[in-house]
Amino acid sequence: MAEILLDPAIRLWVIIPIVLISLMFGLVRHYVTILLKSEKPVQLDNLKDSQALIRSRLLRENAGYIPEQSFLMRRHYFNNSETGYFKQERPSAPNALSAMGDPSMALDMMKSTFTNVLPMIAIGGWINWTFSGFLATKVPFPLTYRFKAMLQRGVELKSLSASWVSSMSWYFLNVFGLRSIYSLILGSDNSADQGKQMAMQMNMQQSAMGGGKQQPSQMFKPEWEALQVVTHTDHLNRIEDELIRGARLPLTDTKRKKAL
Repeated sequence: MAEILLDPAIRLWVIIPIVLISLMFGLVRHYVTILLKSEKPVQLDNLKDSQALIRSRLLRENAGYIPEQSFLMRRHYFNNSETGYFKQERPSAPNALSAMGDPSMALDMMKSTFTNVLPMIAIGGWINWTFSGFLATKVPFPLTYRFKAMLQRGVELKSLSASWVSSMSWYFLNVFGLRSIYSLILGSDNSADQGKQMAMQMNMQQSAMGGGKQQPSQMFKPEWEALQVVTHTDHLNRIEDELIRGARLPLTDTKRKKAL
């Protein structure tokens, strides 16, 4: 097969414009999401449960640095079979019907669709109509045949090497590949990342169907079991003798040189 040569003008009229369009689209989506975002009040029970899980994990990891009696008292507070925090009865999570009937959940899903799905379909359709049907660039290393479906959308040529990238595929690569640029410009907690927005929308749909929120008993059971099997090992046993002995040791030549 003869070697394919691309017009140098493609760099200025296709590659760079698609990059700028994808970047500006993410920035606009970030600020529109901020404008449409509604602040939800934090539920006190959920905050207490999350903090209890963090305290229990810290207790397991640092049990050897507190006295044994203090460790047993804290574990009794969490794991007592009758009055333990992890054994207390709590209201169950709302079922699927009540979640689907929640107006705030439906409003959040509509906002996510408005700021994420619809603009992507509109801009993707415009780019497909404007730039579709030709190659934009080439990957500087060989790829297998399986990459053709991802890198050559709109260009159906079986004899074409998989290293070539079509203009439409270049747009999708920019949409999902500008995460580091968004983090550099907007910070790590931004709404411009397309992949993160799609994951959040899927989580909202799962929550609406009753499958995205765990029951409190299911959430506490693994932590209760992990804390129950922890044995106290005193890491500070005879620490005073170790400190005194370390202070009395003569300095070696290496330590003396470092001290000087």
